[in-house]
Amino acid sequence: MNDRFFSLPEQKRQAIVNAGYRVFSQNSYKNSPMSEIAAEAGISKSLLFHYFRNKKELYLFLWDTCAQMTIAVLTEYGCYEHAGLFESMERGMRAKMDLIRRYPDMTNFTIRAFYEKDAEISAAIQASYHRYFNLKADRTRLNLDPEQFIPGLDIPMMYREMYWASEGYLWEMVQRGDVDMERMEKDFTRLMAFWKSVYLRKE
Repeated sequence: MNDRFFSLPEQKRQAIVNAGYRVFSQNSYKNSPMSEIAAEAGISKSLLFHYFRNKKELYLFLWDTCAQMTIAVLTEYGCYEHAGLFESMERGMRAKMDLIRRYPDMTNFTIRAFYEKDAEISAAIQASYHRYFNLKADRTRLNLDPEQFIPGLDIPMMYREMYWASEGYLWEMVQRGDVDMERMEKDFTRLMAFWKSVYLRKE
C-alpha cells in the first residue's frame, strides 16, 4: 500500500474504504472490479491503483481494518474479561450487533470474506482470522470457571460444538444470500438460551 493513502484527508480515505466494503459485500472477490470501487468512491481507477497496488492488497487492507475494529469493539464491551462464558458471548453478540448497525457494509463484507473461495486470498483471510481471533478466544477459554458447567463436561468439545454451530449457521445464510441481521440476533439469542439449559450447572 502506498503511504499516500494515509496522507489523504479522513473524508476521502473513508470514502474509499466504504466503497470497497460496499462493492465487495455485494459480490465475490473475483466479480468485484476495481473500476466499480473507484467509481463508488468518486475517484479514477488509476488513482485507486496509485493507493493500492492491486485488488488483493485493497481487499486484505479492508479485512485487517475490519478485524482490528471488531476486536476494539469487543474489548470495549468487555467480552474478554469475564469468567462466565455465556456472559462473554452475550456481550459479544451485543457488540457485533452494534457494529452491524453502525457499519452494515463492513459486516456483510466480513461474512463474505470469511467464506471467500478464491484461492488468491482465502488462505490469507483464514490465516489472518486465526491470528486475530484465536488468541483472544484462547485467553477467554483460559479464564473459564469449570464450576459453572455441569459435572464432567468436556469444555473444549462444548466450545468447538458452539463454534461449529455458529459457523454453520452463518454459512447457510451466506449460501442463501440472506444475511438478515435482525433474524441473526434473534436466532443466536435462542441458541444461547438452549446452550445454557444444556451446559450450565443447575442451581
